[in-house]
Amino acid sequence: MKKLLLLCFMIILSANLHAQETAAEKKAAKAKTEKLAKAKKEKAEAAKDKAAIAKEKAETAKKTAKKKAEIAKEKVKTAKDKATKKIAKDKAEMAKDKATTTKEKAAAAKKTAKEKSETAKEKATTAKEKVETAKDKVAKKTVKEKAETVKDKAAETKEKATASKKTAKDKVATAKATVKEKATNTKSVKKIKETNEKAPKVADKITGEYNGKKVYTGPRGGKYYINSNGNKTYIQE
Repeated sequence: MKKLLLLCFMIILSANLHAQETAAEKKAAKAKTEKLAKAKKEKAEAAKDKAAIAKEKAETAKKTAKKKAEIAKEKVKTAKDKATKKIAKDKAEMAKDKATTTKEKAAAAKKTAKEKSETAKEKATTAKEKVETAKDKVAKKTVKEKAETVKDKAAETKEKATASKKTAKDKVATAKATVKEKATNTKSVKKIKETNEKAPKVADKITGEYNGKKVYTGPRGGKYYINSNGNKTYIQE
Protein backbone atom coordinates (compact mmCIF):
# COMPACT_ATOMS: atom_id res chain seq x y z
CA MET A 1 0.00 0.00 0.00
CA LYS A 2 2.78 2.30 0.85
CA LYS A 3 4.43 1.40 -2.39
CA LEU A 4 1.20 2.13 -4.21
CA LEU A 5 0.87 5.42 -2.49
CA LEU A 6 4.50 6.17 -3.16
CA LEU A 7 3.99 5.22 -6.77
CA CYS A 8 0.91 7.41 -6.99
CA PHE A 9 2.79 10.22 -5.29
CA MET A 10 5.63 9.80 -7.71
CA ILE A 11 3.23 9.67 -10.62
CA ILE A 12 1.52 12.77 -9.36
CA LEU A 13 4.85 14.46 -8.72
CA SER A 14 6.05 13.39 -12.09
CA ALA A 15 2.88 14.65 -13.69
CA ASN A 16 3.17 17.84 -11.74
CA LEU A 17 6.78 18.20 -12.71
CA HIS A 18 5.91 17.41 -16.27
CA ALA A 19 3.07 19.90 -16.12
CA GLN A 20 5.46 22.48 -14.70
CA GLU A 21 8.02 21.68 -17.39
CA THR A 22 5.33 21.87 -20.06
CA ALA A 23 4.14 25.20 -18.68
CA ALA A 24 7.73 26.42 -18.50
CA GLU A 25 8.35 25.19 -22.02
CA LYS A 26 5.15 26.78 -23.19
CA LYS A 27 6.11 29.97 -21.40
CA ALA A 28 9.58 29.81 -22.90
CA ALA A 29 8.14 29.04 -26.31
CA LYS A 30 5.70 31.88 -25.89
CA ALA A 31 8.47 34.19 -24.79
CA LYS A 32 10.58 33.02 -27.68
CA THR A 33 7.66 33.50 -30.07
CA GLU A 34 7.00 36.92 -28.62
CA LYS A 35 10.69 37.71 -28.83
CA LEU A 36 10.78 36.54 -32.45
CA ALA A 37 7.63 38.45 -33.22
CA LYS A 38 9.07 41.48 -31.47
CA ALA A 39 12.36 41.07 -33.36
CA LYS A 40 10.46 40.52 -36.58
CA LYS A 41 8.34 43.56 -35.84
CA GLU A 42 11.43 45.59 -34.98
CA LYS A 43 13.11 44.28 -38.11
CA ALA A 44 10.03 45.18 -40.13
CA GLU A 45 9.92 48.60 -38.52
CA ALA A 46 13.65 48.96 -39.12
CA ALA A 47 13.14 47.90 -42.74
CA LYS A 48 10.25 50.30 -42.97
CA ASP A 49 12.36 53.07 -41.47
CA LYS A 50 15.18 52.14 -43.78
CA ALA A 51 12.78 52.18 -46.73
CA ALA A 52 11.46 55.55 -45.57
CA ILE A 53 15.03 56.83 -45.23
CA ALA A 54 15.88 55.40 -48.65
CA LYS A 55 12.74 56.97 -50.07
CA GLU A 56 13.58 60.24 -48.40
CA LYS A 57 17.15 59.97 -49.72
CA ALA A 58 15.77 59.15 -53.17
CA GLU A 59 13.46 62.13 -53.02
CA THR A 60 16.30 64.29 -51.72
CA ALA A 61 18.54 62.95 -54.48
CA LYS A 62 15.77 63.55 -56.98
CA LYS A 63 15.30 67.08 -55.69
CA THR A 64 19.05 67.60 -55.69
CA ALA A 65 19.31 66.22 -59.23
CA LYS A 66 16.39 68.37 -60.29
CA LYS A 67 17.97 71.39 -58.65
CA LYS A 68 21.32 70.53 -60.25
CA ALA A 69 19.56 70.11 -63.59
CA GLU A 70 17.87 73.46 -63.13
CA ILE A 71 21.21 75.02 -62.12
CA ALA A 72 22.89 73.39 -65.12
CA LYS A 73 20.02 74.56 -67.35
CA GLU A 74 20.36 78.05 -65.88
CA LYS A 75 24.11 77.90 -66.42
CA VAL A 76 23.55 76.76 -70.02
CA LYS A 77 21.03 79.54 -70.50
CA THR A 78 23.41 82.05 -68.88
CA ALA A 79 26.26 80.78 -71.05
CA LYS A 80 24.00 80.92 -74.10
CA ASP A 81 22.90 84.46 -73.17
CA LYS A 82 26.54 85.42 -72.64
CA ALA A 83 27.49 83.84 -75.95
CA THR A 84 24.58 85.61 -77.65
CA LYS A 85 25.55 88.88 -75.99
CA LYS A 86 29.20 88.31 -76.96
CA ILE A 87 28.20 87.50 -80.54
CA ALA A 88 25.98 90.58 -80.60
CA LYS A 89 28.82 92.62 -79.08
CA ASP A 90 31.32 91.19 -81.57
CA LYS A 91 28.92 91.91 -84.41
CA ALA A 92 28.39 95.44 -83.12
CA GLU A 93 32.16 95.94 -82.85
CA MET A 94 32.63 94.47 -86.32
CA ALA A 95 29.92 96.76 -87.67
CA LYS A 96 31.54 99.68 -85.86
CA ASP A 97 34.97 98.76 -87.26
CA LYS A 98 33.45 98.32 -90.70
CA ALA A 99 31.73 101.69 -90.42
CA THR A 100 35.01 103.26 -89.26
CA THR A 101 36.87 101.60 -92.14
CA THR A 102 34.20 102.74 -94.59
CA LYS A 103 34.40 106.24 -93.15
CA GLU A 104 38.20 106.22 -93.42
CA LYS A 105 38.00 104.88 -96.98
CA ALA A 106 35.46 107.57 -97.86
CA ALA A 107 37.70 110.22 -96.30
CA ALA A 108 40.73 108.82 -98.16
CA ALA A 109 38.76 108.69 -101.42
CA LYS A 110 37.56 112.27 -100.83
CA LYS A 111 41.13 113.38 -100.12
CA THR A 112 42.42 111.55 -103.21
CA ALA A 113 39.64 113.07 -105.33
CA LYS A 114 40.47 116.52 -103.93
CA GLU A 115 44.18 116.00 -104.65
CA LYS A 116 43.38 114.75 -108.16
CA SER A 117 41.09 117.74 -108.67
CA GLU A 118 43.80 120.11 -107.48
CA THR A 119 46.39 118.33 -109.65
CA ALA A 120 44.04 118.53 -112.65
CA LYS A 121 43.42 122.20 -111.88
CA GLU A 122 47.17 122.83 -111.65
CA LYS A 123 47.72 120.91 -114.91
CA ALA A 124 44.94 122.91 -116.57
CA THR A 125 46.48 126.16 -115.28
CA THR A 126 49.93 125.05 -116.48
CA ALA A 127 48.47 124.01 -119.84
CA LYS A 128 46.66 127.35 -120.08
CA GLU A 129 49.88 129.18 -119.26
CA LYS A 130 51.75 127.10 -121.83
CA VAL A 131 49.06 127.85 -124.43
CA GLU A 132 49.21 131.55 -123.60
CA THR A 133 53.02 131.44 -123.72
CA ALA A 134 52.85 129.59 -127.02
CA LYS A 135 50.32 132.14 -128.28
CA ASP A 136 52.59 134.96 -127.17
CA LYS A 137 55.57 133.28 -128.86
CA VAL A 138 53.52 132.70 -132.02
CA ALA A 139 52.27 136.28 -131.92
CA LYS A 140 55.81 137.59 -131.39
CA LYS A 141 57.10 135.25 -134.07
CA THR A 142 54.31 136.32 -136.41
CA VAL A 143 55.06 139.98 -135.75
CA LYS A 144 58.76 139.31 -136.25
CA GLU A 145 58.08 137.30 -139.41
CA LYS A 146 55.75 140.03 -140.67
CA ALA A 147 58.41 142.62 -139.92
CA GLU A 148 61.02 140.49 -141.67
CA THR A 149 58.60 139.94 -144.58
CA VAL A 150 58.00 143.68 -144.81
CA LYS A 151 61.74 144.21 -144.57
CA ASP A 152 62.36 141.54 -147.24
CA LYS A 153 59.67 143.06 -149.45
CA ALA A 154 61.21 146.48 -148.98
CA ALA A 155 64.66 145.07 -149.84
CA GLU A 156 63.17 143.22 -152.81
CA THR A 157 61.39 146.37 -153.95
CA LYS A 158 64.62 148.27 -153.52
CA GLU A 159 66.52 145.59 -155.47
CA LYS A 160 63.86 145.64 -158.19
CA ALA A 161 64.03 149.42 -158.32
CA THR A 162 67.82 149.24 -158.50
CA ALA A 163 67.59 146.51 -161.16
CA SER A 164 65.00 148.54 -163.08
CA LYS A 165 67.18 151.58 -162.80
CA LYS A 166 70.22 149.57 -163.96
CA THR A 167 68.18 147.96 -166.75
CA ALA A 168 66.98 151.37 -167.86
CA LYS A 169 70.53 152.66 -167.70
CA ASP A 170 71.77 149.61 -169.66
CA LYS A 171 69.00 150.12 -172.21
CA VAL A 172 70.00 153.74 -172.59
CA ALA A 173 73.65 152.72 -172.93
CA THR A 174 72.68 149.99 -175.40
CA ALA A 175 70.59 152.40 -177.36
CA LYS A 176 73.44 154.88 -177.42
CA ALA A 177 75.89 152.14 -178.44
CA THR A 178 73.49 150.90 -181.11
CA VAL A 179 73.13 154.40 -182.48
CA LYS A 180 76.88 154.86 -182.34
CA GLU A 181 77.45 151.43 -183.91
CA LYS A 182 74.96 152.15 -186.63
CA ALA A 183 76.67 155.44 -187.24
CA THR A 184 80.02 153.65 -187.35
CA ASN A 185 78.64 150.87 -189.57
CA THR A 186 77.64 153.44 -192.06
CA LYS A 187 81.26 154.65 -192.20
CA SER A 188 83.07 151.26 -192.16
CA VAL A 189 82.30 147.55 -192.57
CA LYS A 190 82.92 145.31 -189.48
CA LYS A 191 84.75 141.95 -189.59
CA ILE A 192 84.07 139.04 -187.14
CA LYS A 193 86.45 136.47 -185.70
CA GLU A 194 85.17 133.31 -184.01
CA THR A 195 87.19 131.93 -181.07
CA ASN A 196 87.01 129.01 -178.64
CA GLU A 197 86.89 131.28 -175.62
CA LYS A 198 83.92 130.60 -173.39
CA ALA A 199 81.72 133.35 -172.11
CA PRO A 200 82.98 134.74 -168.77
CA LYS A 201 81.09 133.90 -165.57
CA VAL A 202 80.85 137.57 -164.74
CA ALA A 203 79.49 139.30 -167.85
CA ASP A 204 81.42 142.24 -169.23
CA LYS A 205 79.85 145.60 -169.86
CA ILE A 206 77.27 145.73 -172.66
CA THR A 207 78.33 148.43 -175.11
CA GLY A 208 76.19 147.76 -178.18
CA GLU A 209 74.35 145.34 -180.45
CA TYR A 210 75.37 143.45 -183.58
CA ASN A 211 72.89 141.56 -185.74
CA GLY A 212 70.42 141.41 -182.84
CA LYS A 213 73.03 140.16 -180.36
CA LYS A 214 74.43 142.04 -177.37
CA VAL A 215 77.98 143.35 -177.86
CA TYR A 216 80.26 143.21 -174.80
CA THR A 217 83.51 145.18 -174.31
CA GLY A 218 86.28 143.26 -172.59
CA PRO A 219 88.84 144.61 -170.07
CA ARG A 220 91.37 145.21 -172.88
CA GLY A 221 88.84 147.02 -175.07
CA GLY A 222 87.94 144.09 -177.34
CA LYS A 223 84.33 143.90 -178.49
CA TYR A 224 82.56 140.55 -178.86
CA TYR A 225 79.26 138.76 -178.73
CA ILE A 226 78.33 135.21 -177.65
CA ASN A 227 77.57 132.88 -180.54
CA SER A 228 75.26 129.86 -180.61
CA ASN A 229 78.09 127.61 -179.36
CA GLY A 230 78.51 129.74 -176.25
CA ASN A 231 81.93 131.00 -177.41
CA LYS A 232 83.16 134.56 -177.96
CA THR A 233 83.05 136.02 -181.49
CA TYR A 234 85.13 139.18 -181.73
CA ILE A 235 84.09 142.09 -183.92
CA GLN A 236 86.83 143.81 -185.84
CA GLU A 237 86.40 147.01 -187.80
